[in-house]
Amino acid sequence: MPYLIETFDRDNAYDRRMELREEHLRYLETIAEKLLACGAKLSDDGETADGGIYLVDVDSRVEATALIEADPFYRGNLFREVKIQRWRKAYLNGKSYL
Repeated sequence: MPYLIETFDRDNAYDRRMELREEHLRYLETIAEKLLACGAKLSDDGETADGGIYLVDVDSRVEATALIEADPFYRGNLFREVKIQRWRKAYLNGKSYL
């Protein structure tokens, strides 16, 4: 079942994000089969990330929690907040699932 995980970086954490980025990307490769979509939330100018969105296909909230807690960004104390919520696909890539 799909879950939406939304993360919010701590204030002034851009340098920390960059320090952890390569390890984070390697981690995403290990869970790629569970990722429906994943990416950074950006400032209006598209230059600065300050959080992220993960759409994951896992069996439970417990598994979604474990997935984000294993992320180097999480382990590296980048996030000030993480929200996890069930998600229902209505449209994806212009295709209706209703």
